[in-house]
This record gives sequence, C-alpha cells and structure tokens, in this order.
Amino acid sequence: MKSKFLPFLLLLAVLPVLIFRDYTPSNELRYLSIVDEALRNGDIFTFTNHGIQYADKPPLYFWILMLGKWLLGNHAMWFASLFSFIPALVIMLVMDRWVEREVSVANRLSAQLMLMSCGLFLGLAVVLRMDMLMCMFIVLALRTFYQMLKGQGSKNWNQFLFPFYIFMAVFSKGPVGILVPLVSTFIFLLITGRVKTFGRYWGWKTFAVLLLGCFIWFGGVCWEEGGLTYLHDLLFRQTVGRAVNAFDHSAPFYYYFISVWYSLAPWALFLVGIIIAGACRRLIRSDMERFFMVIILTTLLMLSCFSGKLAVYLAPTFPFFVYLAVLLLSHFRWNQWLALTLLLPAVVFVAGLPALIVLGRMPGTEFLGQKLFYVAGGILTVSGGTALYFLYRKKSLNKTINVLALGLFCAVFVGGWDVPAINGELGYSELCRKAVELSKEKNVSGYCVLNVRRSENMDVYLHERVKEVTEEEVLDNKYQNTILMISNKKIRSNKKLEELSKGMQQKIQFIITIIHEPKLLIFDEPFSGFDPVNAELLKKEILELK
Repeated sequence: MKSKFLPFLLLLAVLPVLIFRDYTPSNELRYLSIVDEALRNGDIFTFTNHGIQYADKPPLYFWILMLGKWLLGNHAMWFASLFSFIPALVIMLVMDRWVEREVSVANRLSAQLMLMSCGLFLGLAVVLRMDMLMCMFIVLALRTFYQMLKGQGSKNWNQFLFPFYIFMAVFSKGPVGILVPLVSTFIFLLITGRVKTFGRYWGWKTFAVLLLGCFIWFGGVCWEEGGLTYLHDLLFRQTVGRAVNAFDHSAPFYYYFISVWYSLAPWALFLVGIIIAGACRRLIRSDMERFFMVIILTTLLMLSCFSGKLAVYLAPTFPFFVYLAVLLLSHFRWNQWLALTLLLPAVVFVAGLPALIVLGRMPGTEFLGQKLFYVAGGILTVSGGTALYFLYRKKSLNKTINVLALGLFCAVFVGGWDVPAINGELGYSELCRKAVELSKEKNVSGYCVLNVRRSENMDVYLHERVKEVTEEEVLDNKYQNTILMISNKKIRSNKKLEELSKGMQQKIQFIITIIHEPKLLIFDEPFSGFDPVNAELLKKEILELK
C-alpha cells in the first residue's frame, strides 16, 4: 500500500462513525448549546452556557461550529468531526515529512498507522474537542522551529509562521499551546549548548505577533457586554486556577505516568520499550532524536506539575512518542522482547470476536450485540491471528504492526454502519425526538427532567430550556401538561417500585432509548390521574432509596 493514499483510506474508514454517531451529553452537546446561545445573542468573543459565562475555552473552535451551522442550517456531526480528524491527518503528514530523510519508507508507513491507531489519538480524532486542533498547531510550531534551527525553508516566512502557529494553538485550547513550544525549545537549546541563540527564535518578532493576536482577541472580549469579568475569568481562573489549585480534574503528580500506557494502546509497550532501550544504549544522538525526547519529557513533567489533569492533555506528546520510537527502530532487529511488546495487542485482537459475543449477551452491554459489530469483531480476530503469523513465522515487525492497524480501521469502518443502533447509549437525540413527538401529540408544552445527567443541553434538540425537578415536585403534581423525562435507575433497582410502575402502564409510555446508565421514562400524562394511595407509596419508596 502506498502511503500517499493512506489519508484518504483512513478518512473512509472513520466516515460511517463521523456521519452516524450521536453527540455525547458531556461536552459535545454542551458545545452545541453554547454555539446556539452565541448565535442567538450575537456574541463573538464571549460565550455563555444557559446565561452563565463560559470562559473555559478560547473562541476558535466555537467559531468553526458556528460556521457549520450557518452554512448547513443545523449542526452536522460529519462537518464538526472533520475539524478533529483533518488536524490528525495533518499531524501525521507533518511528522512523516519531518523524518523522511532519516526513516525508511516501510518504517514511515508503520509510523503513520501506529500514530493514527493509538487509542486516545484516534479517539480525539473523531470526537468534538479542540485538543486535536491545538496539537496540530503545536506540531507545526515545533517543526518550524526545527527548520529555523537547521536553516531550512524561508527564514522570513518561518519567523512569521513560528509565532503564528503558537498563537493559533493558544487560540484553540489555551496556554498549553505556548508552554509546550516555549519550554521544550528552551530546554533543547540549553542541553545542546545553543541557549545563547534563544532570542533568535523567541525574539521581538515572535512576541510582537503573539501580542498583536492577543490584543485583538482580548480587545474583542472587552468590547462585548460583561467582557472585563469574562477576561478576568479567562486569564486567571481558567489558567492559574487550573494549574495551581484545580477546581476540576485534580489528580496526583504521577497521573500521566499511568495514563500514558492506555493512551498509547495498543502500541504502548512497543513505543515506550524502544525509547527506554534506546536511551539506555545511548542511541539518542541526532538533533532530531534529542528534540523529540526533550518534547516528550518536558511536556510530561510540566503537565504533571499542574493540578488539573486529564489523559487528553498529554496528546501533544503522542506524535513524538511514535516517531522517536521509529527513528530508533533502525537500531533494532526482531528479538524476543520486541516480539512480546506486539504479542499482547495481537492476542487482544484475536479475542475480539469472542469478547463481543460474550458482551452482547450480558445485561448492561447487550447493545453491543449488533450484527455488524460481530463482523467487526471477526475482522479483529482474523487480523490478530495474521499478525501472530507475521510476528513469529516471518519475524517481521512492520507487517505485524501494519496488519493490526489496518485490521482495526477495517473493523471501525464495518462497525460504524451499525452505530445508529447504539446511539441511544451515546446521546439524547432519539429521546428528545420522541419527547417532541409526544408534545405535539398530547398538545402540551414544556419539558422537565428528573435525575437525567447533563440534561440542560437538551435544548439543542428541543429548542427550549429544560427544567430540572425533584421527586417530591413530581409526586405532588406540580408540573402538569408537560413532558417529563425520568431516569428509572432507582425504580428498576427496587422490585416494589418496578411492580408499581407496571401498574401504571396506561399512564406511562416507556422510551426504549438507553443512555449510559439509566433508562428513561417519559410520563405523557400528569400525575393527577394516579391513585393517591399509590402515589404516596411511590413517594415513600423513592425517599427510602435515597
């Protein structure tokens, strides 16, 4: 397979997922709700989520989502997802071009496949987040720095592109966009005896471009209503606050030293093993290898010092893990310990179909029992068995890696066509569609929710605010002539309550949609029609469950 066709094949592999997947309630639906609110209010630089200031993220990604809705008339998953997947492809191509003189064609193809199939990297490439966009600009900035260091490309053009990429990284996600290039380039120049040239890269031209971009950005924030408060939140609470005493995602110092193993799966043992072995044998000698190693270590240590931590924050290091390992791979030949690092993912792939058969019949995971999921599991099993053949009979590391990665993407392509069958597990679109149908059928207005996670962003589908209510308010019949969506997780955990709910089937319409943990019920009639005795019993049982 020629690597020039690889980006198109990878895009084709994930296309069914990009088209058919529902938005997740946690972040994706919230981003869409923020965008809808900004379009209604005419906001450009300052954003709110249900009237509350949302200064967590810079505006670039929200602008992309706003553009998508303006162009298409509604939110389209495929459009928004492209701004995660295309940056991932750009990263892959930039890294491939970076090492083309140092790495063989066969190893470069394996590197591209490993990078795109790393668990968390692939995940970030298909979800609606700004992390991949930031990573792309960080990689471009670091690549430009290296070109300036080696005297490659246009000097004047690179002196502009370097700070431009850094600003765009900050404008995509936040201060990590400048900290990663700043710290890694300084440490690299320091350990290679070039620290006196630091001003050549971080001189007045660089800071002039950065300051100009920030001046326009912050000026736009101050121009809009409530801008000064928003700017304070943006510059202090969302930066210093998260770094020093995080109000969310707080984790211990060693967090990333654990998360890196599953973030780089299924290649973690292979990549980290080669890098450690190369460092111990003092094989990291060239400027490129040293620079990649510095980027990994400085970013890992810097982020570990911050209070707020998530596995996705380490994403800027993933391309350098892969490509540093590939740079060092030419020093290694097939041996038992290298084979063992690829044996584990191959065995896991072999277990793909049996595992899906078991999970598809277990309560709580039966939604995985889709026909095309079984076909996808079969593809994983075949690719795992083929990889074992290449690993131990042919003793070929490259073919083993390629077969596993291509098998994974083939499985994603086939399984992606059955994603609509499990969208109820992912999001609220089907639930809200049925709620709207009930609202029109019963000629009622308003939507209430009880014990439904992140329900406030259902307004993306319902086009109006959703009110959260308590059990007492529901049982006291305070909300009549409204559609009430209730999680029945507590009810189903109690046989008496389950029997009681079955006795009310004439008043309750069950919604089959399952979202994560709870199933949902929609009450399409007010509680006034219930037997008061039963209503009091239901209220008593719910309070006991608390």
